[in-house]
Amino acid sequence: MATETKDTPQRPQPSFKHKLPEETIQHVKAAHQELRQSVEALLPPGFLEHRRAARREMLLAARSLIDAALRRVEAHAESGKPSQA
Repeated sequence: MATETKDTPQRPQPSFKHKLPEETIQHVKAAHQELRQSVEALLPPGFLEHRRAARREMLLAARSLIDAALRRVEAHAESGKPSQA
């Protein structure tokens, strides 16, 4: 098994889109939609709204961590000290 290095070109990932008949692709998309709807029907009312709100809160928390890290980097840059981040 060969290992890839910086100098070894990466092979493109195989695409089956052109190898599958359009009817098959449409069937898979429809099956995916039906599966999603059936799973959502099993969830209690309000679950998806709460999940979206929780996801938003997690993203806002991550943003606050990034903002704090950026402030520390900028403060170190202004003071002339090397960053420890």
